[in-house]
Amino acid sequence: MRLGVVGYGMGGRYFHTPFIQAANGIELAGIVTRSAERAAQVELDAPGTPVYSSLGELIDAGVDAVTITTPPATRRELVLEALARGVHVVADKPFAPDPAGGVELVRAAERAGLMLSVFQNRRWDADIRTLKAVLDSGRLGRVWRIESRFDLDEPSTLDYGPTGGLLRDLGAHLVDQVLWLFGPAASVYARMDWRGKGDDRTDSAFVIDIDHDSGVHSTVSATKANHFQARQLRVYGIDGSYYSDGTDVQAGAVFAGRRPSESPAEWGYELEERWGTLRSVHGVEKVPSEQGSYQSFYSEFAAAASGDLPQPVPGAQVIHTLEVLDAARRAAVSGEVVRVNSPTPLFGCE
Repeated sequence: MRLGVVGYGMGGRYFHTPFIQAANGIELAGIVTRSAERAAQVELDAPGTPVYSSLGELIDAGVDAVTITTPPATRRELVLEALARGVHVVADKPFAPDPAGGVELVRAAERAGLMLSVFQNRRWDADIRTLKAVLDSGRLGRVWRIESRFDLDEPSTLDYGPTGGLLRDLGAHLVDQVLWLFGPAASVYARMDWRGKGDDRTDSAFVIDIDHDSGVHSTVSATKANHFQARQLRVYGIDGSYYSDGTDVQAGAVFAGRRPSESPAEWGYELEERWGTLRSVHGVEKVPSEQGSYQSFYSEFAAAASGDLPQPVPGAQVIHTLEVLDAARRAAVSGEVVRVNSPTPLFGCE
């Protein structure tokens, strides 16, 4: 698969390009940026990779798929343009501002007979993959409750304004993780902390409570502007509990200058001293880290284009994430629990 990246800000440079380069079955065919400074970064990061000034120029050069990682307000038009030009699309999260917008894009992909996958890469975090292995083992028994906390000391990366905010940023990931692990939501309650005034008013922290149809209760929380950093999971089941106090392994490695293509077998594992702990009637057990691997998203995307695997995160599935984010915002404003409609029939489709 020849794949091009549209946008080379933090997302394109650190969370897409390194993992495309490490994926199986994909060639990085070009990058779209109008910034001379970012074009110079492309040459530094991926020497010889062509740089284009528009999505149209990239597609004219010949690609099978594109990743859209421009600011949220620009994504709809670019996704629709790419689909109209006959190429598969990976859309960064949130791939639409609301559920109706998500349905529009999914229907456009269906009409075109093309794939639209959403880059919910944090399903491939080391701590989430390790937790999934614990859940699949059955050692917790029936799960009652999960608490997922992700605090970052990154106030400068908080996007202000009506299309920004932490709910659409980390919230899109944390909500997607618990929906992926525990199934659709039935109701949502939320609190948010706000900064700025007028058009710049933005949520800078949140706590969201989700009751799942499965009977599990999830609490997800995050902040970027309180000068604190933590990544913790607490899971309670009828037969025991699981706790991890980990790190953002893959992001930390990329920001430190390492790349998954350099040592793929060693990439993405949590340090042993930060392994999670399983407690049950059988005692206390440290659980070795599973591998975190954002490149697996792209490897699966390429395989799906060949018909060998289903899409890694089909857009149809992520509409329910948008429904829950929308319910959380309404709950935070009203102070009431918001019922979530049964997931659209698109939910879970490949």
